[in-house]
Amino acid sequence: MRFASLGSGSRGNATLVSSAGTHLLVDCGFGIREAIRRMQTLAMDPATLAGILVTHEHIDHVRGVPALARRFNLTVYMTVGTWLALKPDPVIEVVLITPEDTLSIGDFDITPVTVPHDAREPVQYLIQAGAHRLGLLTDLGVVTPHVLERYRQCDALFIECNHDSRMLDYGPYPPSLKRRVSGRLGHLSNRQAVELLQALGTDRLQRLVASHLSEKNNLPELAFEALRPLLDNDESRLVIAQQGRTVDWQSVS
Repeated sequence: MRFASLGSGSRGNATLVSSAGTHLLVDCGFGIREAIRRMQTLAMDPATLAGILVTHEHIDHVRGVPALARRFNLTVYMTVGTWLALKPDPVIEVVLITPEDTLSIGDFDITPVTVPHDAREPVQYLIQAGAHRLGLLTDLGVVTPHVLERYRQCDALFIECNHDSRMLDYGPYPPSLKRRVSGRLGHLSNRQAVELLQALGTDRLQRLVASHLSEKNNLPELAFEALRPLLDNDESRLVIAQQGRTVDWQSVS
């Protein structure tokens, strides 16, 4: 199994997951031209995708989904709540998924996991190929016991490090937006990401990708310094995903 980030942050998110015979895109928060351009830098032909998994309806996760699905005749997978919020174009093939029910797409077994976020019916994903498991975990405001139970035993993990609490407190956002970001239906801080990883344990993790960093309320170096000690300072296991560039293919074996 291998995976790559097309970009991650408040202005657009998309993740590629690939095995020998199946390629998936999780979310597409970039316009279609930019999404295709970024996929091309990773030598991925969008026409070969087996589908698009959608986590929730916020624009930084779905901006390019309809156009990409139409252009390449791709199936889109989403919850009923997300479908109701998006009201997608009827010409797009949509498969409605049920949170916590595992579905199979090609080489992958995929479990949509319920998370607390301010969307209609948001999920994140556990993606398994053979013995290897990738966890995608962003866009949640608090770590629930359910999330902790689900995300144990991952070989690789995308984890949200949206904000540094001090930067958010003293940053440019209005008070209402600060409350939303830091609230129970908002986004995880660096400190919350550390606490989550401490609870999960990191011995099995071959790759950890810090994701969904706010460009105004966090810095890559702050996320890096927060997470590195949890990996015994093994920098080769830690990647910081950013908004403006792709993260090259990472693999687990």
